[in-house]
Amino acid sequence: MSAFRSGGNVHVNGIRLHYLLYGQPRAGRDPVIILPGITSPAVTWGFVGERFGREFETYVLDIRGRGLSESGSSLDYSLDAQAADLAGLAAALKLSRYSVVGHSMGARIAVRAARMGLPGLARLVLVDPPVSGPGRRSYPARLDWYVDSIRLASRGCDAEAMRAFCPTWTDDQLRLRAEWLHTCDERAVRESFDGFHTDDVHADLGGICVPVRLIAAGRGDVVRDDDISEIQRLVPGASTTRVTDAGHMIPWDDEEGFYAAFEAFLGARLDAATSKEKEHVSQRS
Repeated sequence: MSAFRSGGNVHVNGIRLHYLLYGQPRAGRDPVIILPGITSPAVTWGFVGERFGREFETYVLDIRGRGLSESGSSLDYSLDAQAADLAGLAAALKLSRYSVVGHSMGARIAVRAARMGLPGLARLVLVDPPVSGPGRRSYPARLDWYVDSIRLASRGCDAEAMRAFCPTWTDDQLRLRAEWLHTCDERAVRESFDGFHTDDVHADLGGICVPVRLIAAGRGDVVRDDDISEIQRLVPGASTTRVTDAGHMIPWDDEEGFYAAFEAFLGARLDAATSKEKEHVSQRS
C-alpha cells in the first residue's frame, strides 16, 4: 500500500513551492522534510518518500527552480534564498517540530538554514554534502554533466539516452529522470553549482545547535575521511557513518544501505521491516 498522500503548494518568500507528502503523523515522531540535490525534482525521491512514509509524516520539497516549484529568469537561486525557503515551508505547514534530511545541495541548504535559525528544527541529517568552498578543493562533478543532460531532457529523450549520464541506474530510474529533468532550470543549476565553490558552509556548521548525523558515500570523492574529521570538530557530537557500496547518489546505489545508515537517529529505524524479516528467517533456520 502506498504511503503517498498528496502533492501541495505553498506561497513562501514571494514564490510557489511544491512538495510531495507521504505518511501520516505519528505520536512521538517528528515529521521529516527531505531536501533533494541539485538536479533532483521531488518526484525522483518518491521511492525514498514511500519508505520514510512508513514511519514518519514526510515532505519532499521541490527546491526552487526544480520540479513543480517556481522558476524564472529573475528568481534568486542563492543559497540564502533556498535556506529561507526551508524556514518558510516549515512555517507555512505549521510544523512546530521537525527533522530535516538533506542530500548533496540539499544538505548545504539545510546547514545554511540551521545557522540562520530554524524554529522547531529537532535533528539534521547531512547526506554526502559537497564540502567544496572558498579555498577548498573543487566539487568532483563537472557542470557540463548537469547542463548537457538537462538540455537533452528539454528536447525530449528516453531512458536509453539518459543512460550515458547515469550508467548504473535501473531502467525505471532512468525513465523518471528523462521525464522530469527538463523541469530543472539551467540557470538555477549553474548558480547552485557555482555556489558549491563560493558559499562557505563550513562557517555555518559551528552554529548548528541540534543533533547532526552525517551519512557519507563509500565511493566517490565528495566526502573524504579528513572531511568527516573536520565536520566532527566543527559539530561536536555529530554521528557519522559511510554506506560502503554506494556512490554519491546513495539511495540509488544501495537503497537498503541508505535506510540502515540512519539507524534510529530520527526516532525510528527505516530498515525496521528488513531487520524483522531477517530476524524471522534467523529464528526459522
